[in-house]
Amino acid sequence: MTFRNGLKSLLRPEDSVLVLIDHQPYQLTNLNSHDPHMAVNNATGLAKAAKAFSVPTILTSVLADRGGLIFPQITDVFPGQDVIDRMLINTWEDQKVVDAVKKTGRKQLIIAGLFTEICVAMPAIQAAGEGWDVTVITDACGGVSVEAHEVAIQRMIAAGCNMMTWMALACEWQRDYTRAETLPALVSLLKDHMAGSGMAYLWEQQLLNTPVPSAAG
Repeated sequence: MTFRNGLKSLLRPEDSVLVLIDHQPYQLTNLNSHDPHMAVNNATGLAKAAKAFSVPTILTSVLADRGGLIFPQITDVFPGQDVIDRMLINTWEDQKVVDAVKKTGRKQLIIAGLFTEICVAMPAIQAAGEGWDVTVITDACGGVSVEAHEVAIQRMIAAGCNMMTWMALACEWQRDYTRAETLPALVSLLKDHMAGSGMAYLWEQQLLNTPVPSAAG
């Protein structure tokens, strides 16, 4: 089990690899733990964060001919990248996916997908048992019910997996506001995928750039 304390336990972009699992149209038809719009938004924000921080990202689907292609909002972030289509429900039993992850040389394995209780839980639990430092991005996942999603999270925590949300991950990767090369992308993520914070930021910029009316003479 990986102990989640101390500075070294925090996630770093240079040590991270992301696997996005089965963000496909068929999965949305019985997604009941999250609003489908939010699930798509969060998964897209996660994908863009990985791209911004140069985190290798593996895209995988299951039975894409029947279940549909991965959401274009995600594949558009990685134009031309091959999607690994599987027959195995458990992604971590598909050697092509495991080989792609191992090829990156990273050990901080980050997972998100649909459904939490099936296509996320199985690979997360297996990979954790094999010594990987596994983090699941819970709000870029979703289950067939709130109960299914939450029980899966409890099961993965018991197996030694870490839980985070996508914006928390992006901020952990950023870590320092003087990290100028990625700060513009982080601000863009706020504007495009974190409605409240993003709109507040735009409002702040508007106010800062609005001249104060002069006092009446």
